[in-house]
Amino acid sequence: MFADLADAAWTRREGLKALTDALGAENIRWVGGAIRDSLLGADVSDVDCATVLLPDDVMERCRHAGIRTVPTGIEHGTVTAILKGGPVEITTLRRDVATDGRRATVAFAEKWEEDAARRDFTINALYAHPETLEISDYFGGMDDLAARRVRFIGDARERIREDHLRILRYFRFQARFGAELDREAEEACAELAPTLKGLSRERIAAELAALLSLPDPYATVARMRQLGVLQVVLPEASPQQVELLGQVVAAERQQGFAPEPMRRMAALLPPMVEVAETVSARLRLSRAQRGHLVAIAAREPGDCDNPQALAYSEGSAVAIDRLLLQGADASPLRHWDIPQFPLKGGEIVARGVLAGPQVARTLRKVEQCWIDEGFPSRTRVLELLDRELSGQGDPA
Repeated sequence: MFADLADAAWTRREGLKALTDALGAENIRWVGGAIRDSLLGADVSDVDCATVLLPDDVMERCRHAGIRTVPTGIEHGTVTAILKGGPVEITTLRRDVATDGRRATVAFAEKWEEDAARRDFTINALYAHPETLEISDYFGGMDDLAARRVRFIGDARERIREDHLRILRYFRFQARFGAELDREAEEACAELAPTLKGLSRERIAAELAALLSLPDPYATVARMRQLGVLQVVLPEASPQQVELLGQVVAAERQQGFAPEPMRRMAALLPPMVEVAETVSARLRLSRAQRGHLVAIAAREPGDCDNPQALAYSEGSAVAIDRLLLQGADASPLRHWDIPQFPLKGGEIVARGVLAGPQVARTLRKVEQCWIDEGFPSRTRVLELLDRELSGQGDPA
């Protein structure tokens, strides 16, 4: 049973009525994810708009209405209207003229159905009138949505040849919405999986991250490997690593942790720093993503002996990920604030130790004792320092 589109909060966002009045209700339709997600009762963040108007006309009409616009994708017919309730992307109806699997040459169209025909999946080709909210469904998207079926518009192979990234998008949407598998889609994805090698690494990385950010991508990732798709983009992911992903997803749910894509990416890779480095370079991950993935890959069994010590040395995020990947309980770290070591080198110098290597060695020894004792108060730290300086060696 679908939710009522009229109940969706985004339909009452400030600025949408002004935009409708400026462009004309018969000239625009809300389209895509906002319609799909609203019908499923899910939250909506982005609102997109399709229009029969050309971009220059859109900007001119908005200017007259006092609505600021930004030509965010003007070469593809997209203008963004800056509204108080949030930005809205307005794209002129399009049809594909030529495609090479990576990018498309488009021409402006005049019919809603032409625009719908160039979209990827039937559930993404739903259009809603801005005033009546009546839905136009040209390719059976409503039936597919009801069946939780992700289906390509028209011939699946043709849609994939237009944009090879649609293979990964299919599995991402399957993980998010799908229940009933579409045989034609799966066969097409398996057959054309090698074409993914022609895509930019950044696009592949972004899709993988989006898939791994979903609540439970395990079954879909396992299916990708079974079909030979995962091996093309992440050949390091063995069946054992895929199973580890499933275990990590279950542990996250049990211990109350939100999905984290680099943690799940690490589950799909052997726990080897050099592998993490290679994959990070191949996918051109950001510096932060690369550092995180490499830090997780350096996990070892001893991490589980003292989770707080691990968090102190590696940071909470890395510690939590290492523990979850090794089947340990990371929940004690969820609300634990990493303490600051309450001793400075100057205090040691003030005790008569000459500045230099001896101060650093003393500081490290006392800090290690402080960690081993579970981060006691400053009073105890000063006692540890006194014992160290008295020549008693490592304090008990």
